[in-house]
Amino acid sequence: MRSFWLWFGLLIAAWLGSMLRIAPEGAELAWRLLLSALSLTAFFLSPICREKPVALTVLLSASALLGAAALWPPAGGPFNPYPLLVFTVLAGKAVYRLPAKMAAVAGAAALAGAAGHGLAGSSGLPLPFIGLYALLLAIALSVFAVLSAEREAAVARYEALLSEYRMLKRRLISDEEAARQEERAHVGREIHDSVGHRLTALLMQLEVYRMQSGEQAQEMLLKLKELAKESLDETRNAVKALKQQETGGLPAILSLIRRLEAESFMRIHFTVKDGALSAPLSNAQSIAVYRAVQEALTNAMRHGQSREAKIMFEAPGGGSVFRFEVVNLRTGGKPFKEGFGLRSMRERLEQAGGQLEVEAYDNRFVICGTVSLRMGTGEET
Repeated sequence: MRSFWLWFGLLIAAWLGSMLRIAPEGAELAWRLLLSALSLTAFFLSPICREKPVALTVLLSASALLGAAALWPPAGGPFNPYPLLVFTVLAGKAVYRLPAKMAAVAGAAALAGAAGHGLAGSSGLPLPFIGLYALLLAIALSVFAVLSAEREAAVARYEALLSEYRMLKRRLISDEEAARQEERAHVGREIHDSVGHRLTALLMQLEVYRMQSGEQAQEMLLKLKELAKESLDETRNAVKALKQQETGGLPAILSLIRRLEAESFMRIHFTVKDGALSAPLSNAQSIAVYRAVQEALTNAMRHGQSREAKIMFEAPGGGSVFRFEVVNLRTGGKPFKEGFGLRSMRERLEQAGGQLEVEAYDNRFVICGTVSLRMGTGEET
């Protein structure tokens, strides 16, 4: 919107200079003001049609033609240079916002108005000057269009590289986590198969020796057996801890999302309420919720109107359900179609005992998921 107000401010300044130079009175003032209002209204409505090139071409052409009629020099009056600025602004706006062919149509309307003003009146500009002015303006606008297209292409390449960098970084983190989990599982199996089995064998041999020994040695053998049993329990607890994730539940999800926020340069507003921090999510549910939120933020970066999103976690209904919601701004009028990412998100949540709802409104995009909490789930070793 900053560029629009810059264009609009330049147009108003040139328009005021034109009207002051003409200084109409009476009935002439009335129809000039009416045509000026219609022309400025057409220009003011142009941001609404930014995504519709045909409608934007019609508005800018109408603004140029109405402006030419509103600022037409009176018969015998002095030459008025300000309308040339008005038509230059309109032509520049057309080149800045429209494709080449449509920009040529709107720009031709603006240049026609400028040529008409240059030739009209008793002291109009010479025809060679008007032709040279139109040629220089066309060259300047063409160069501006090329530079603008190159800038947009550079921005698109930057966004693509940045997206690829984020994807590779997330993949690296995921691969590191998988390798870490695989190593922990390997260490756990080694401890279980070697130390655990040997301690079990030691307990059995101590029990056999205790049954064969006399009363004096039995007390000492009982103490040794108790010590071996405690060592076996500690080994089993260590193996069980190695099989579990380093962090679990909602804290792990929040940590991962904060890391994604830092990588993606997004502004994310968190709201955690109604017992969400203590929700007993299983590992599979935690992963499903995180992946759903990650995909929602990826969609927000790719299709959203701004790099800003709102995330809410809650556990309503007495803690029987965990619910999350991701909201981001969107541009109205664009049709919504559920793609592969959203379908995968829905399937993953359904496998974890949840469901997903997606709503696309005129100005916001909402992804809402719920997961049924299962109490008392555990893992034996």
